[in-house]
Amino acid sequence: MDQDKPVLPLRSVDITRYITPLREGGSLPAIVEASDEFLYVLKFRGAGQGVKALIAELIGGEVARVLGFRVPEIVFANIDIAFGRTEPDEEIQDLLKASTGLNLALHYLSGSVTFDPAVTTIDPLLASQIVWLDCLLTNMDRTVRNTNMLWWHKELWLIDHGACLYFHHNLQNWQEQAIRPFTLVKDHVLLPQATQLNEVDQTFRSILTNDRIQAIVNSIPDDWLVPDTSFSSLEEHRLVYSQFLTTRIAHSAVFIKEAQHARSFI
Repeated sequence: MDQDKPVLPLRSVDITRYITPLREGGSLPAIVEASDEFLYVLKFRGAGQGVKALIAELIGGEVARVLGFRVPEIVFANIDIAFGRTEPDEEIQDLLKASTGLNLALHYLSGSVTFDPAVTTIDPLLASQIVWLDCLLTNMDRTVRNTNMLWWHKELWLIDHGACLYFHHNLQNWQEQAIRPFTLVKDHVLLPQATQLNEVDQTFRSILTNDRIQAIVNSIPDDWLVPDTSFSSLEEHRLVYSQFLTTRIAHSAVFIKEAQHARSFI
């Protein structure tokens, strides 16, 4: 796993063709074609969880990339107001209309296969790295039921981070949430193999500097930061995300202890 990745600006594309919905996703993502002629999995701002799911996807995916994990390229994806008018499915047409403007998309890994823990065993170091990442991000969506990992070209790729950072659905007590253990780690698909969390902690804490975290958070588009009377400005709202992550990293011993405790019952 390549580590110490720089934080790079995200590209922007225009969506040119809606291909097919991925109906296994609760937010009804879709495979689309963009102006660069590549295929993407599009996450819609007009879906049920709105722009907060896109923020979680952006931060979660880019934090994972900085740490050296393989993550499909994330791009900003613009939907024109006229796009989808000819879509015959009324539900999809409504979703497209509600998603006019800036959305998020991930490069489509054509031919990839869902990771199956019954078929493949991940080595302890990589398992520990992924568990550490998900404890940091409070990612509840990496379970046996839904691993959100793919095999592509004989390599493991991490996808779907939209369920991370659930603290932002109730921002009033974010400081308290930042130092809480991640109790849902007990359901993590890779927890049984995660025997090297202490070693991973030392390495990952050195990589995830405040500057790298701030660079990722700064890439959140202004219009994704929904109006909130708790904040006097967009920058104050944006700052909460970087402060949550830096606080959580500073208290990583809390979530490591919780993961090790959960492993003792396996």
